[in-house]
Amino acid sequence: MSLQKGDKVTVIDAKGLILGRMASIVAKRLLNGEKIIIVNAGGAVISGDRYNIIREAHDYLQIGHPGKGPLHPRRPDRIVKRAVRGMLPHKSPRGREALKRLRVYVGVPSEIKGMSTETIPEADAGKLGGRYITVSELAQHIQG
Repeated sequence: MSLQKGDKVTVIDAKGLILGRMASIVAKRLLNGEKIIIVNAGGAVISGDRYNIIREAHDYLQIGHPGKGPLHPRRPDRIVKRAVRGMLPHKSPRGREALKRLRVYVGVPSEIKGMSTETIPEADAGKLGGRYITVSELAQHIQG
């Protein structure tokens, strides 16, 4: 997806949003034909106990062979994109096309700086009563 003038692109700020809820809403919008850019991917949160999440991520990373796969995402932008991919039928042509309409960035790139961003109120982390960890904190713990 390249940004041309006149393209209708939705920019979503992931800071303070629950990863799974945001991913499911974004996936549905991608399947409806929207082009979506997610910025500040490291600010998304995963609900639960910090140590359990990190331990489960380390256990997940043990699956597979380093040279043959499956390859596991370790960067915040890749973790968010993989979460969205999990909500899409990515093995069908419709799902592959939907995934091509998604871009995910850790910060805010210079070509997107002037664009207005939106948030997803249903996925706001302020509703969480318990503990959580940000995607960037998780990525720091699982770096190889």
